[in-house]
Amino acid sequence: MEFKLGELFCGPGGLALGAMRASARRYGETYSISHAWANDFDSDSCETYRHNISPHSPSSVICRDVQKLDFSSLSPIDALAFGFPCNDFSVVGEKKGMNGVYGPLYEYGVQALKYFRPQWFFAENVGGLRSANDGRAFQIILEELSQAGFIISPHLYRFEEYGVPQARHRIIIIGIRSDIATEFKVPAPMPILGSPRTSREALEEPPIPHDALNNERTKQSPQVVERLKHIKPGENAFTASLPPRLKINTKGANISQIYKRLDPDRPSYTVTGSGGGGTHVYHWIEDRALTNRERARLQTFPDDFVFKGAKESVRKQIGMALPPLGAQVIFESILKCFAGMEYPEVAPNISFRGRVIPGRRTQLKLLEKENAYRESL
Repeated sequence: MEFKLGELFCGPGGLALGAMRASARRYGETYSISHAWANDFDSDSCETYRHNISPHSPSSVICRDVQKLDFSSLSPIDALAFGFPCNDFSVVGEKKGMNGVYGPLYEYGVQALKYFRPQWFFAENVGGLRSANDGRAFQIILEELSQAGFIISPHLYRFEEYGVPQARHRIIIIGIRSDIATEFKVPAPMPILGSPRTSREALEEPPIPHDALNNERTKQSPQVVERLKHIKPGENAFTASLPPRLKINTKGANISQIYKRLDPDRPSYTVTGSGGGGTHVYHWIEDRALTNRERARLQTFPDDFVFKGAKESVRKQIGMALPPLGAQVIFESILKCFAGMEYPEVAPNISFRGRVIPGRRTQLKLLEKENAYRESL
């Protein structure tokens, strides 16, 4: 069974790569996801997506403002994915929520759901979405997605618990059309070898090839190099013991990621789309910022995934993307649900106006497992 996937706000293709790699097999039948079409406003992201995801059908990637996208010109789909822009919901920034430019763009995902009536959808945004507009924005989004005719399962995923070498937390909302007798279950964390994958493992096992693309180094100023020499692994410009001449004298800028070195024995901190003011992500021992290819490694992009555009554009694409490995875990869980397969699950950690979204059957199963565990103690 193959689900044809349409995407809005597709970015460079991290979510799509995870979808294409996902599969499930039962009783000789394979469940998979294929690319149908994708849309984004950023031209470099579209070129990256075309090169890596749909090289044989470049016209299937429509580079256009979603507000000018004609749904009737697109082919039918079985599934829809949309990681609507998170600028207005991010923890770092002005946090304008629904009052910002990007906040209301989720509505185009709702419109697409009503128009195409896919069997399921995958919506993604930052954890800060829950607190936007005092929590009202998130409730509105959940209500509209539900009212579009879907049973929804929102959950805050901590991707470092799923094998991603990065502390990246994202709200993923899975919706299955309400007339389909399939219930989504949140996959249990599956850290590699029982512990989170570290930044050292991500960057050094195996080493990045010398001829890898998107691996140009950023030229550091003498002052930045000198500052980094005083910052230990895991420290930043505010926790390190810096001499007065190297301190950051900006009020209200106590952001933990400014000139922060990686801790090689822990997952990376969150890779963002920005890069100015000391937010490039810095090597734990070398006095430099990471290259884009190293940042892509932390995002679980393979080395043969080529990013198009200038270095600054590539950095933004990488930082805004969803880690392909994290997406793959969730997509495979969706496929297993449709295949009727069991897999380790956890209760959702987000409620919808006090009501847990998944159906009564899943809640009873989880309660039975908890009671059995308690009785075994």
